[in-house]
Amino acid sequence: MAKEDISAKVTEMLMPFLEENGLDIYKVEYKKEGPAWVLRVCLDKPAGAESEYVSIDDCEKVNVWLSEALDKKDIIDRSYNLEVSSAGLDRELLKDSDYIRFAGREVELKTYEQIDGSKSHEGVLMGKENGIVRIDTGAGELAIPADKIAKINLAVVF
Repeated sequence: MAKEDISAKVTEMLMPFLEENGLDIYKVEYKKEGPAWVLRVCLDKPAGAESEYVSIDDCEKVNVWLSEALDKKDIIDRSYNLEVSSAGLDRELLKDSDYIRFAGREVELKTYEQIDGSKSHEGVLMGKENGIVRIDTGAGELAIPADKIAKINLAVVF
C-alpha cells in the first residue's frame, strides 16, 4: 500500500476514536527514516476545546488504541515504529483554519525569498485572507503572499 494510502487509512481509522476523546488530528506521516519506517501521528485539540494542549495521557491513550487497531487491521505490510505526539507549542500553521484560530498570537515565519530585506520575520498574526498572511511586526503591518512562505510557526513565548 502506498505511503499516502496508509496515512489516509490511519486518519480514517482514528477519527471516530479521537472525536469521542475530544481530540483531533494535526497530521499523519508514514515515511522511511534511515533504515526504518515510521508512522507518526501528531494530535491536536479541536478549535474551541477547553484546553488547547494535548496531554501525555492523551498521547498514551491514542498510542495504545491505535497500536491494537493497526494489529487487527494489518494494513502495514512491513515493520515500523509508531510515534504519537502533540503538535507542540511551536506548531506549524498548516490549515487555513489555523490562521483564524491563532490570530493574535506571536508567530515566526521564514520565506523563500527576501521580503522587506529579510527571509525571517516575527510578529503577531493578524490573519490570512485571499492568499495573503498579515503580521504586525511592531514596526508596522507586513503582508506576505502565502506562496512565498516556506514555514510559519507559533512562537514560544515565556
